[in-house]
Amino acid sequence: MTDDRLPSWRPGAVRDAVVAFLDAAADVPTEQRVACFDNDGTLWCEHPSYVQLDFFLDALSQAVHADPGLAERAEFAALMSGDQAAIGEIGLERIAYALTGLFEGQAPEEFTARVRDFMARATHKALDRPLRSVTYRPMLELLAALRGLEFTICVVTGGGTEFVRAVSQDLYDVPPENVVGSLIAYEFVPTSEDGTGPSLRRTAALVGGANEGAVKVSNIQAQLGRRPILAAGNSGGDREMLEWAVAGDGPTLALLVDHDDDAREFRYVSTAQTFSEPEPVTDVGARLGWTVVSMARDWETIFG
Repeated sequence: MTDDRLPSWRPGAVRDAVVAFLDAAADVPTEQRVACFDNDGTLWCEHPSYVQLDFFLDALSQAVHADPGLAERAEFAALMSGDQAAIGEIGLERIAYALTGLFEGQAPEEFTARVRDFMARATHKALDRPLRSVTYRPMLELLAALRGLEFTICVVTGGGTEFVRAVSQDLYDVPPENVVGSLIAYEFVPTSEDGTGPSLRRTAALVGGANEGAVKVSNIQAQLGRRPILAAGNSGGDREMLEWAVAGDGPTLALLVDHDDDAREFRYVSTAQTFSEPEPVTDVGARLGWTVVSMARDWETIFG
């Protein structure tokens, strides 16, 4: 396989490290070729707001249009007014629970349809391009190169499992069963007296907490049962996943995306959303010898 596998990656140490890993991985037994990628900020744009949050806000707008009284609920009033002080006082956990409740009682298929409808029509407000097109072309090229080596590719996200599963096959060619995220509990509804059912219905309850930090590693083992030899992320919420991948045997790669391109995307240091970090993840990556991708220097093209 030649170096044209990664056409959007500029020549340099980062590209060389990725190519060297791909070459070495060809000698790894197929069943050990597992790669885990964070989603937000690693495979697609997460700034200035998460795609899933935009989806929730769109659903909230529709819900308020149907029932104006919802706008009086404190969580929704703060979101709709953009009152950051009120949002901070209420807390992200309570707000997330309220937004999740908008879909309580829906069947899995109904929720999936809602996500796909949103993704088909939504636009990234800052970049003025369809949300479907805010995936990172260099990462899609890497996914394709790994797929050519018969890797099992998984998306391990802090976002909602069902939200990402609704788009993972289409955007990344990753099947839904290979998505590990924050889990919503379902209620099993048995067959009723009139013969309707059985069915599954969404609840607003989160199973096992947010999929960040060490929880990512635990959930990879619990849900996939295979240790990755490549892990890619961009925030402190991915640290343990990257550490776990490179602690394994054989060729390994920890890939950290640094958002340092305010001309073509955004400049910021990604942080975990559910816990504080003792040091910036970019400092962690440099100290631990990870392959840190500079979007400004290492990527010729950012978006597809």
